[in-house]
Amino acid sequence: MATAAGAHEAHEHTHYTTTGLDNRKIAIWAFIGSECMLFGSLISTYLVYKGRSVVGPLPHEAWTSPAGEVFKPILNIPVTSASTFVLLMSSLFMVLALAAVENKGKAGYEGLLGSSKFWLLATAIAGAIFLAFQAYEFTSFVHEGLTIRTNLFGTTFFTLTGFHGTHVAVGVLWLMSLFFIDLKRGLEPRDAILVDLCALYWHFVDVVWIVIFTLVYLIQ
Repeated sequence: MATAAGAHEAHEHTHYTTTGLDNRKIAIWAFIGSECMLFGSLISTYLVYKGRSVVGPLPHEAWTSPAGEVFKPILNIPVTSASTFVLLMSSLFMVLALAAVENKGKAGYEGLLGSSKFWLLATAIAGAIFLAFQAYEFTSFVHEGLTIRTNLFGTTFFTLTGFHGTHVAVGVLWLMSLFFIDLKRGLEPRDAILVDLCALYWHFVDVVWIVIFTLVYLIQ
């Protein structure tokens, strides 16, 4: 009877819906769906106004102003490629963090591979490095004459990438909160849903960046 009661209590605490999924997972999927519409509108706006700037600097083309001032192409592909690689690696770290929590105490998950603290912190650090790259990029663009008010490219670029950077920052804070929970009491397999929710959000942010990087930086 005690076992049955414990199982019933555990079932209640998982908050399953009629879909068989935890209601928190349904909520994060609904949130991600709304975020898809947000980024869809931002990306569409960028594409609609792409190539319509009448003043420089421009993303891929050199431009000479009526006063004879020469602007080189503003985008630095190698630097952004490096930051993209860091962000993509963070998705791998996130997968390892979730696996470490789900399999804590099991054979094969000893040492570094089973350290959820290490992988959560590694994911957060990778996200922070991506944000540092973005801050460097934004600062260099401003120094070269491109701001959010300079031209249509500047407005759509800073809005799109700035919103994405904000989402990465939120993800880093979420990861650090999980890291400190893990430090304080330890994350057990029963807590895997907490890491899973963060992982879904983080992978979404990474996928969005792949789309942005391709459309903004790679396609001229």
